[in-house]
Amino acid sequence: MDFLTEVSTFTYEAGPVTYDEFPPTEEPVYLMGTPYSTLYDLNELKLDFLSRIWLTYRKNFPAIGGTGPTLDTGWGCMLRCGQMMLAQALLNRHCGRDWRWTRKIYDEKYRKVLEMFLDKKNAYYSIHQIASMGVSEGKNIGQWFGPNTVAQVLKKLVVFDEWSSLVIHVAMDNTVIEHDIKCLCKPGYEKTTCDILGMNSMKAGATGCSSRAKPQEKNKSSHVDPTKWKPLLLILPLRLGLTDINAVYIESLKKCLSFTHSVGIIGGKPNQAHWFVGYVGDKLIYLDPHTTQVSVDLSEHLSNDDSFHCPHPCMMNILELDPSIAVGFYCGTESEFDDLCTTIRKFITCESRTPMFELYKDRPPHWPPYEPYSGKFPSSSEFAVLDGTGCETDDEFELIG
Repeated sequence: MDFLTEVSTFTYEAGPVTYDEFPPTEEPVYLMGTPYSTLYDLNELKLDFLSRIWLTYRKNFPAIGGTGPTLDTGWGCMLRCGQMMLAQALLNRHCGRDWRWTRKIYDEKYRKVLEMFLDKKNAYYSIHQIASMGVSEGKNIGQWFGPNTVAQVLKKLVVFDEWSSLVIHVAMDNTVIEHDIKCLCKPGYEKTTCDILGMNSMKAGATGCSSRAKPQEKNKSSHVDPTKWKPLLLILPLRLGLTDINAVYIESLKKCLSFTHSVGIIGGKPNQAHWFVGYVGDKLIYLDPHTTQVSVDLSEHLSNDDSFHCPHPCMMNILELDPSIAVGFYCGTESEFDDLCTTIRKFITCESRTPMFELYKDRPPHWPPYEPYSGKFPSSSEFAVLDGTGCETDDEFELIG
């Protein structure tokens, strides 16, 4: 049985998986910032998609917390989507955006990234770690997460990953503050130029829109130097409507997926999370975690990792998207972050009359001082235990539009 046949036998808990194919079209297909033509670049497009790390429901893993669940079917889809976005950021960090997966070929850096997401207690970003850390966000183990919750949990977990030296900034209130991020990523920056009180923004007044954007460059892992800039995963939780996505944000959402800094979007349909990695026309391209596979151990040198790669995309109309999402960007260097800010100003905050989010140089003067996450978190005795396993509503989001 070949690889494609094996993958096609995976099933949802409720029925067989249905996949799409990339359509023959004159329109460009964007996959996390890389444009393709299905008429001329189809093989390259398929290989790029296949190379993304696909993290799905698993069963028969060690019980979470020793006595908890041994599978995450029915509740772990958003956790898996958060894992996939973070895995992409780590691939960009260690292997570069141009890295491609080759079956049965051992790649040390890729394998080390993949092993961080295995379903076992001592893996940095395992379902065990995410579910357990979720208690600090008011989520019982086995309870469904929303996009903001999984972003906050991952932000706490990355502080323990010294190999990657990655930091996660979760931009709340639909606002990205450049100086907050430079305080977080640039050693010593907060001692010299960080505008904690927002005085510079009082003087500048505006957001600094510019009609010129620098040419985007693909992330290259060789440029990363954590002593000068800690690699950044920027996550923006947004709610783009009340019950349905507001159509005014559709073009901006697609623009975000066309940026070379993109590591996708986590969101989906009500109570069903997906990781969106690109688009063609008005269809979003995504990886779906709702496939239950047996947990695997990759401890052997040439262990089979086929089940972590999906050869066929799923697609949905962008208007079917639930309005609660989180957009992700990776910036391995300060220049990449500066380029991202320039690009956001050109295509998001200045081009649109109703931007999805705002970008400012400094904190508004009425905001409290910025305090980066230090890695200190409350003991289990301080956690709030909630009754029931209801779905995440993300009520803390500010509705826009």
